[in-house]
Amino acid sequence: MKEKLTCYIIEDEHLAQEILEEYIRKVSFLELKGSYVSPLEAAGPLQEDNPDLLFLDINMPDLDGLSFIPMLNPKPMIILTTAYDQYALKAYELEVKDYLLKPFTFERFYKGVLRLYQEQSPRHIPEKKEEKAKTKNEPEYIFLKVGHRIQKVAIRNILFVEGMKDYLRIHTTEEKIMTLLNFAKLEELLPAQDFVRVHRSFLVAINKIDHIEKNRIQIADQIIPISDTYAEAFYKMLKGFQ
Repeated sequence: MKEKLTCYIIEDEHLAQEILEEYIRKVSFLELKGSYVSPLEAAGPLQEDNPDLLFLDINMPDLDGLSFIPMLNPKPMIILTTAYDQYALKAYELEVKDYLLKPFTFERFYKGVLRLYQEQSPRHIPEKKEEKAKTKNEPEYIFLKVGHRIQKVAIRNILFVEGMKDYLRIHTTEEKIMTLLNFAKLEELLPAQDFVRVHRSFLVAINKIDHIEKNRIQIADQIIPISDTYAEAFYKMLKGFQ
């Protein structure tokens, strides 16, 4: 395992830069190599030092962070720090490792950097394989109350779930099922690694997604919106499948 991840900060807000520096000092496996207020100022040192990790703001006066990312070669792991959540899809397309919404806590910061640190360790790979093996023990079916009967539903056939006031409409490859249930109860029944909430009214099966465009998901012939509330968690979950 790497002893430390070397990192840089590019942040034009003085207070935000100070908070990041303080958080980095608290983490034993992070080593801050430089803090800069603009991508133009940091470009030379980044090229020369080739750090492991870059904390990058998005909205900056000279050059915004999203435009700067494609210019980086070699490209470090990148964690975006921003007060705006509408850039989550673009961040995913640019293979950003994490998306921290200001103001973020130290706990949220630590979880993100710890995950990246562990990914650098060869010893972490078997753990991932073990986690995947455990999923084989997940249930293949759930049972739902539909009218006056209890219906068996194959989890592998579920495409997505749509909220309908007091009911949920389960869209499967074979039929649509109405059940008097809420999302919280249904999520307890479904394997968490296979299903994700993307909207107040929609939960989708990850492996049934055809494509994603402009914060909209296509599953079969249905277009499902991704709301700002769920976007960050959704795109982060997708990264776990890469």
